[in-house]
Amino acid sequence: MHPMVLDTPRTRLRLWQETDRPAFAALMADPAVMADLGGPIDRAASDAKLDRYIAAYEGHGVCRWAVESQDGDFLGYAGVMPLPADHPLAPGWDIGWRLVRRAWGRGYATEAAAAALDHAFLRLALPEIVAFTAPDNIRSQAVMDRLRMQRDPARDFTAIYDGVNPWRGLLWVALPGRTSALPIARS
Repeated sequence: MHPMVLDTPRTRLRLWQETDRPAFAALMADPAVMADLGGPIDRAASDAKLDRYIAAYEGHGVCRWAVESQDGDFLGYAGVMPLPADHPLAPGWDIGWRLVRRAWGRGYATEAAAAALDHAFLRLALPEIVAFTAPDNIRSQAVMDRLRMQRDPARDFTAIYDGVNPWRGLLWVALPGRTSALPIARS
């Protein structure tokens, strides 16, 4: 079976490989990257998270994809996953992204997330995909706006993740009819 790849003008979303684990662990250990997400996590937690991403593709054909530049530089991840059963918004599907600091502010998150959303809507015929972020994560809120997601304050929530202090999530919704302005090639 040919591995799934989604190409955008500047990024490639692809399945994870074992050789991605060190770069993924470094991303998850970066205090700036993880500032709005409960703080850095160690290698064991990073490996467990990556294993969940791999399993999501095997089970659903969508996941948090590895994102790299078209020349192969690891940038982070973006993609759609089923929400865990204990999540306040479950059952449902969410999109998330996380990029290395050197990729911030360059439009990569929007480009990769648009490809992931389009693919998930085509593959799964979902009625909606949600995204959520912390109130102070203005960068992710801007990405959600550029993705033409709609803010839904009635579905904001508070949760405790990994035993940390209560975390407040602001919610956006993407619907199948939203259109991506990005050309996406699937191979």
